Amino acid sequence: MAIMATNAMLSLSLSVCFISFPFFLAIQTVLCSTDSFVFGGCSQPQYAPNSPFESNLNSLLTSLVNSATYSSYNSYTIMGSTPQDIVYGMYQCRGDLSMPDCATCVARAATRVGSYCPTACGGAVQLQGCYVKYDNATFLGAVDKNEVYKKCGTSVEYDKEDEIVGRRDAVMSGLMNGGGMFRVGGSGEVQGLAQCMGDIGVGECRDCLSEAIGRLKSECGAAAYGDVYLGKCYARFSTVGAWGNADKRHSQLSLDYLPVVGLLSFLMLS
Repeated sequence: MAIMATNAMLSLSLSVCFISFPFFLAIQTVLCSTDSFVFGGCSQPQYAPNSPFESNLNSLLTSLVNSATYSSYNSYTIMGSTPQDIVYGMYQCRGDLSMPDCATCVARAATRVGSYCPTACGGAVQLQGCYVKYDNATFLGAVDKNEVYKKCGTSVEYDKEDEIVGRRDAVMSGLMNGGGMFRVGGSGEVQGLAQCMGDIGVGECRDCLSEAIGRLKSECGAAAYGDVYLGKCYARFSTVGAWGNADKRHSQLSLDYLPVVGLLSFLMLS
């Protein structure tokens, strides 16, 4: 068994629009529940218990967890004696997490994907603070702008719609034009953040975020908060306090299967 690692120890730069440092601390506060479940999914193909694939998958998940103690992103390929035994995997921590918080989040995500997807040849789990994915088919470095998760809050008060939507659009524009793989900003009551997976390039990140932000604006309208996750990036916004309320709803899990493009059938919050 050979292990191939692609280590991109990202210096995740921060693009801050219209905000000061204390505002960034506020965003960290409302998103402090890093292990809250967002979505996950499992492939339909199954592997046999005690097979070489299972051994390689265990090695992969161990490598991901160990790597998260010193890097916010990493990907691995565990080679096997046959193509059916190869496992590809990656994790991505949110750009504002400390290394201890990143390591804790990835460990919990790896445990969850194992329990949610027993004997599945592919699985993924997105927590508030990190993302873990593995598959028998390679996905590393591939552009993926398919929508895998969307959640929109209830509409803001009618007399505040124009102000909130205007500020949201300004924040999203700032994130779109920012630099780095992790971007955060705000204007008035509206906070926003966006991030790309570490296995895509700067230009691909910009294209992915453009798609995510466009969908967020068109599909969530005048909502108090909105989250859109594509295959390789996500964009989120919230009015003050709405993310905390959303996290409380996320903790009440009611899971359904929803098919999406590709191998995975994602478990979505109702």
